[in-house]
Amino acid sequence: MALPRLVRGISGPPIAAGAGGDGPDTPGHDGQMNLTSEEWTAVRLTLIVAARAVGFGLPLAVITAWVLVRHRFPGRSLLNAFVHLPLVLPPVVTGWLLLILFGIRGPIGSLLYDYLGIRLVFTTAGASLACAVMTFPVMVRSIRLSLEAADFGLEQAARTLGAGRLDRLFNITLPLASPGILVGGIVAYATCLGEFGAVITFAANIPGQTQTLPLAIYSALQVPGGEAKAAELSMVSLTLALIGLLLSEWLGKRLNVALGR
Repeated sequence: MALPRLVRGISGPPIAAGAGGDGPDTPGHDGQMNLTSEEWTAVRLTLIVAARAVGFGLPLAVITAWVLVRHRFPGRSLLNAFVHLPLVLPPVVTGWLLLILFGIRGPIGSLLYDYLGIRLVFTTAGASLACAVMTFPVMVRSIRLSLEAADFGLEQAARTLGAGRLDRLFNITLPLASPGILVGGIVAYATCLGEFGAVITFAANIPGQTQTLPLAIYSALQVPGGEAKAAELSMVSLTLALIGLLLSEWLGKRLNVALGR
């Protein structure tokens, strides 16, 4: 089963007497990663899915954070809890809820399919939607903290000088919140690279269509002797995640310095 294979993958294959640790099954024994075209497709698909998820979710996250910070209304606490729900729910549950809502027979998915011919379940677009939902709270929280740290008096001063709501939003509010927006987007992108539960539940594990990097690692672990390949893919995932986190930290510091914080 999957668990014994995983245990074997962690413990490693038996080592014969006198054998060294640099046998042919050792990942990266030649200093190179020998990924197949299907595995490189999974890497490329992961980057595309993450980019689409952030591109779709970031504008909505900006609007949601702005509403939560700048407005007081009945049900605000409930909206805030609903937005952060994917952080505390098991990812599989989130994927199952998406399957119920956006499946071909779901209340939203049926309308999209019948009237627009759009099918999200078991597609690349569905994988992007699952990642967007899972990372949405990350973006909202980052942007909200940045908005709360901004000087609200600047907006009030601009208002007294005759600046309209959109002028204040695009010329004052969003520039002041730019560190949180960019950092939230980058961290969300890096988080998308590792999303597993919601994607496999809602979009399945279809090579070339929905098989992202975490799913490719999972598939490698299901094959006898696939531990070395899973290790190579894990190194790719680790590298991409570190690049995303370091980039977000660097950009956040640079923008805060530029804003005089």
